[in-house]
Amino acid sequence: MECPYCDHPVIEGADHCDECGLPLDDTSLPEPANAVELALLTDRVSLFEGRRPLLISPSLPVREAIRLLALNNIGCMLVVEKGELVGIFTERDVLLKVGEDLATSGEKPVSQFMTANVQSLPVTAKVAFALHRMDLGGYRHVPIVNEHGRPVGIFSLREMLRYLTRTLAE
Repeated sequence: MECPYCDHPVIEGADHCDECGLPLDDTSLPEPANAVELALLTDRVSLFEGRRPLLISPSLPVREAIRLLALNNIGCMLVVEKGELVGIFTERDVLLKVGEDLATSGEKPVSQFMTANVQSLPVTAKVAFALHRMDLGGYRHVPIVNEHGRPVGIFSLREMLRYLTRTLAE
């Protein structure tokens, strides 16, 4: 049996999914009222794998990380060590953690400013589940990982808006 929200395997009779924490007592998803709702409940975040995420080392100087954000016109980069996702460095980290201290902090490693223990989504997660996780956590970006836990994409609010625009047009 699989969780109807995140598709994680669950044990028959379990009350909650171990992966997403949502209750399994009512496993019937709401009936979609329109094509947009249907897409949200059935489409997978693997649709958002298109643009490869920018991967950086935790030892990269924060000044260089900020330069890469601006140069690539992106809002976040994934921090990876030995192929494993160890954090995410976002424009919010720049504003809230680096702030006005760039002159004194510029050579410090990005690991001192990144968000560690980042929540990620498997490529099989449904878009509605991804939005739910983003809302609960207050995230603007969530890494998408493959079955081996390696980052393959980023689910972002910007991409979500593009997705909704396309879906509404269809």
